[in-house]
Amino acid sequence: MNVNCPTCKKTVEWVSDNQFRPFCSKRCQLIDLGQWANEENAIPSGANKDAEAPVPEIDIEDIEAMIAKQEKDFFNN
Repeated sequence: MNVNCPTCKKTVEWVSDNQFRPFCSKRCQLIDLGQWANEENAIPSGANKDAEAPVPEIDIEDIEAMIAKQEKDFFNN
């Protein structure tokens, strides 16, 4: 089965060997994560946005380290 990468829209094969699925690459995966972290993407909650605490800025190196740790934890269990 093929899907489009949510970030760049490139066609991606949906197979277990693709560690970045549904993304085509780690780069697209990190771009998407950054958009969520910056609240460029969001799921509407109905809550008053002004009442929410500000989202701290996250450095790309921090994101990569977090993903690497999650991958290590996942594959070592």
